[in-house]
Amino acid sequence: MTSTAIHTPALAAFAQHKGEHWIDALNDGSPVLIRPLRAEDREREKAFIENLSPTTRHHRFLGEVKEVGEALLSQLMDVDGSERVAYVALIHDNGSLREIGISRYANIGADTDTCEFAVTVADEWQHKGLDALLMRHLIARAKDQGFKQMYSLDCPANHRMRELSATLGFNRAIDPDDATQVRYHLAL
Repeated sequence: MTSTAIHTPALAAFAQHKGEHWIDALNDGSPVLIRPLRAEDREREKAFIENLSPTTRHHRFLGEVKEVGEALLSQLMDVDGSERVAYVALIHDNGSLREIGISRYANIGADTDTCEFAVTVADEWQHKGLDALLMRHLIARAKDQGFKQMYSLDCPANHRMRELSATLGFNRAIDPDDATQVRYHLAL
């Protein structure tokens, strides 16, 4: 099921509860459910982060995160459907849903037409095209919300992000504010 463009927080909340979702196939044919992150995903999000390898967790947070505290979890769960959006990828695992990936963007600065994004995929689900699927849905939503640019800051050692950015047409450059980081940028 695809959704129509959502332009208000009230409509975004309505869509989150009324069925905005996609069932996509990964490169190996595995089905995955992609939908907006919901409040009831809080413990699922915590377990997802805690089960990431140290390297994947470091790439996601640009530093060491050993445990997921309540403040971090609250920040990650703070989505409104327009300025802060997150799409979660879920599979069925022994009768329940398990998070295997997430993409998100947030407008965090004074520049109202730019959003920062992040995408993370569980280690055992990498190299199956999930990151690109999550990002395509996120890019479409950012465009629908009127954003003109999307960017991410990352460490140069994240080769997976470099591959993904090339696949999706992002530009890559050294971050002008921090030469130890790479900036990925896409004009929407």
